[in-house]
Amino acid sequence: MTNRLPVHLVGAVLALGIIAPIAPTTASAQATKPAAEDPHGKALADVVLANHILADQGVVDGFGHVSIRDPADPNKFLMARSMAPELVTPADVLEHDLDGNTTAPPTTKLYLERFIHAEIYRARPDVMAIVHCHSPSLIPFAATGVALKPIYHMSSFLGSGVPVFEIHKAANGSTDMLVRNPELGRALAKSLGTHVAVLMRGHGAVIVGKDVQQAVFRAVYTQMNAQLQTQAMGLGAKITFLDAEEAKKSEETNTANIPRSWELWTRKVKQPK
Repeated sequence: MTNRLPVHLVGAVLALGIIAPIAPTTASAQATKPAAEDPHGKALADVVLANHILADQGVVDGFGHVSIRDPADPNKFLMARSMAPELVTPADVLEHDLDGNTTAPPTTKLYLERFIHAEIYRARPDVMAIVHCHSPSLIPFAATGVALKPIYHMSSFLGSGVPVFEIHKAANGSTDMLVRNPELGRALAKSLGTHVAVLMRGHGAVIVGKDVQQAVFRAVYTQMNAQLQTQAMGLGAKITFLDAEEAKKSEETNTANIPRSWELWTRKVKQPK
């Protein structure tokens, strides 16, 4: 017969320190400990997710691309092979270096404008994610010289100004409008400067962020701001934009709430079609 303490006395005995609680075995302790997250794997998954979100939000269509700086090596970044953003899968994401090279087979088709990403990452150590889009609502602003300014609080990050990249000047002549080499990539990065977005005359825009959630958030609301500003200009009245202090305070609030949008957009693209 085994001597066992009645269940109703166990708590009291433990409280008095008469016996010690049984520690979990090493195996069971390890089983309950959450597995460490793989930063590289998460970044790869986020590239796929960001492509799908941007497509769902209408920021990109069959063209455009998004990248994330490699968390294991700041001199590399993750971006898909050349394909429509909505169709990107984990198998399509490649590691690029800052010269635009990959270890993919030579037959792999790469984005011609990967130098946008490479040269901005080289010039801006603070940038961890980049979006390039051809949003139609942005094109008129670069073509007319009308400045894109924050017209509502969700786009307050535009308060520092949005420069325009003029590729004709950078290339010293006519081109196909694509940033297809390091020299043009460096010129674009110079035009971007310390700003969060730069327009590309006759082409589109580039938006950057401290992480992919911020870059995607900014890309969505840069496009939306352009639509609203165009509507406001059509009313023929003076537009009251956010002033510098309003923009600063709004950006602080919005930055803290970016995960809310990311969670919603993620759920939308992951829902069964």
